Amino acid sequence: MRLIVKQLDGTETEVTGRLNWTVMELIRDAGLPMRAECGGSCACATCHVYIDQDWMEKVGGRNDEESYTLDGAFNVQDNSRLSCQITFKPELDGLSMTLTKDATG
Repeated sequence: MRLIVKQLDGTETEVTGRLNWTVMELIRDAGLPMRAECGGSCACATCHVYIDQDWMEKVGGRNDEESYTLDGAFNVQDNSRLSCQITFKPELDGLSMTLTKDATG
């Protein structure tokens, strides 16, 4: 199982998925730039990613806490999510996303 992570410069990296890990943990543990300053507690928006449109339905929507936290992020779009709030499951195999400036600093 895998994730496809795109950086702002267009570089794509395939990251190994692990069941029940958050997407933020997978990206960070793969050595990609991911600030994730609050460690995954949905408090800072420094793990903000753009989910590719084709994956939005499978990933699902934000809860109220995530929406509130994203209010403090830059360039929030309809496909913005906090990667700490997405748990990797088999149906997300191949999930594609782009890191944001919030996440990479």
